[in-house]
Amino acid sequence: MHPPSPAAPPSLYAAREPIFPRRVKGRFRTLKWVIMALTLAVYYVTPWLRWDRGPDMPDQAVLVDLAGRRFFLFWIEIWPHEFYFVAGLLIMAGLGLFLFTAALGRVWCGYACPQTVWTDLFILVERWIEGDRNARIRLLRQPWSAHKLQLRLMKWTVWLLIALATGGAWVFYFTDAPTLLAGLLSLQAPMTAWLTIALLTATTFVFGGFMREQICIYACPWPRIQAAMMDEDTLTVAYRDWRGEPRRKHAKTAPKAQGDCIDCMACVNVCPMGIDIRDGQQLACITCALCIDACDDVMDRTGRPRGLIGYLALTDEDAERQGAAPRPVWKHVLRPRTVLYTVLWAGIGVALVVALFLRPDIGLSVAPVRNPTFVTLSDGTIRNTYDIRLRNQHARARDFAISVTGDPALAVALEGRPTTESGSARTKRSCSASM
Repeated sequence: MHPPSPAAPPSLYAAREPIFPRRVKGRFRTLKWVIMALTLAVYYVTPWLRWDRGPDMPDQAVLVDLAGRRFFLFWIEIWPHEFYFVAGLLIMAGLGLFLFTAALGRVWCGYACPQTVWTDLFILVERWIEGDRNARIRLLRQPWSAHKLQLRLMKWTVWLLIALATGGAWVFYFTDAPTLLAGLLSLQAPMTAWLTIALLTATTFVFGGFMREQICIYACPWPRIQAAMMDEDTLTVAYRDWRGEPRRKHAKTAPKAQGDCIDCMACVNVCPMGIDIRDGQQLACITCALCIDACDDVMDRTGRPRGLIGYLALTDEDAERQGAAPRPVWKHVLRPRTVLYTVLWAGIGVALVVALFLRPDIGLSVAPVRNPTFVTLSDGTIRNTYDIRLRNQHARARDFAISVTGDPALAVALEGRPTTESGSARTKRSCSASM
């Protein structure tokens, strides 16, 4: 007899369950709308802001000039040898992220992350076309029909237009926006622009329309890093189980022995990540606080005090369980860790500003040419060759004169010019000459 074959191992793969957040109103939802409008306005409008840079440069306020290897930000111009300014800004961004996470948890993820902003926008479009949560769930379960296909095509078309505008706006940061727009409309734009727009359009369409919370959970590294940035004094969204349990569906006349949670699932239905905040802190929670708005609305309608779900620090949990008031918010925000982040952030910012105003607007390097070290001419004079690199970091073209002093017999000749006592050059940005 043959031994029975071993059973096949169970599959660990679980298909994604679509999440359809319900519409919610409240102060945190309003804050998210305001931040969405501001961030989208900044992203789409910034490339079109004009700034006079003279006749030889594009009049664009914010420009990453890859061909010229320079970065323009209004009156500030960063050259390749000044990359420390870019490094300093990146360090400030990182410290700012650490600061806000240490104080208020994943507020960046919940309010200002591009994935969150565009996902919110896509969900808004989906709700306008297909209806709120229950209508979208019914539509998902319905078999394909002409009506369902029409709604899907309408939604996907609007998504695609938003994604196209997103990818198109990005390329405007790297060249003169009006010139590139004219090239795109006339189909004369470089292939690099078309490929970049196509890539960003596809990723925005897929990430914001279909993957959504999966990007936050599986692709983004920040949920795994945030634990090192948070501590017991960090204010984050939490469920006060000592007040809500034991939960049971009941009306406002329920016995006092029952908790305040009526298990209405409102907090779950509005969550864009599809989690239940009542299960405790979870990696998927982006601290968007929509569950707070939903729960506060239910508490108002059932005649119970707000705050069953709210911002809470672990250091206040024991005191609140015993009925004491939590510490003021400022005591959680202003503590040694956040103060240290703030001091470092501000120190780097001040150092960058000081360096910006102290940097010279002329860069000059003179290096002798070693091969040969000198040449004896037929008349007995000696010629030494030097490589001069002049960088004009001023916004306008200027004239520069090169001369030598000391022995009257010394003379200067720029390569390609007749020998004189002095040489001159006019430069907008930089030049290289030999003498």
